Amino acid sequence: MLHCNEFASAADGGVKIIFETELGVADFLLPNKSSVLYVSECDIIAGSGYKRKVVRYRNAGSSFQELVLVEKTRLSEQYFPAVQKFVAFDLGLSLLPVSGQADASQLITQMVHGEARENPFRRKSSSRLLDPLVLALVQQIPGVGKVKALVLLRHFSSIQQLCNASPAELEPIVGQAGAQQIHSFFHKHTAGT
Repeated sequence: MLHCNEFASAADGGVKIIFETELGVADFLLPNKSSVLYVSECDIIAGSGYKRKVVRYRNAGSSFQELVLVEKTRLSEQYFPAVQKFVAFDLGLSLLPVSGQADASQLITQMVHGEARENPFRRKSSSRLLDPLVLALVQQIPGVGKVKALVLLRHFSSIQQLCNASPAELEPIVGQAGAQQIHSFFHKHTAGT
């Protein structure tokens, strides 16, 4: 369950939050034509009920770009690979792990402040990947700082290409250890099966 008061108090930077009961299955509709569904740690640990929520979200057929934020904490970490596989690979939705509501509010605040720009999750051209939000997202990969993120974004024209890159493709860019770490980050679900 999303605790709106906690989320609202975490949001800062001049973002106006309007509570609305008619959003449908989305938790947030943003001015940049993105809709956000928030899957909490409780949703994940409680069982597969989150799957119905995500499927309803995908099937709503919104004209908005769909984004699923998933709480990845110490308690939900063991379930995360299955959630990632279901949301990103099975349903084809964009998934971003967040550490909690404060992290999610910061991400949404960044997206709202970027409303004058186009949606960073829409694939247009490779130059869009140097958007500060996309850069920040790539930096969430363990072992990837700003310099490595910039280099990766120059070599791969989309986040999907980066995700699908083999260790052999990554190694000339970030070295063997970095390549393994990046590949493992995107393909954790295959290690447990």
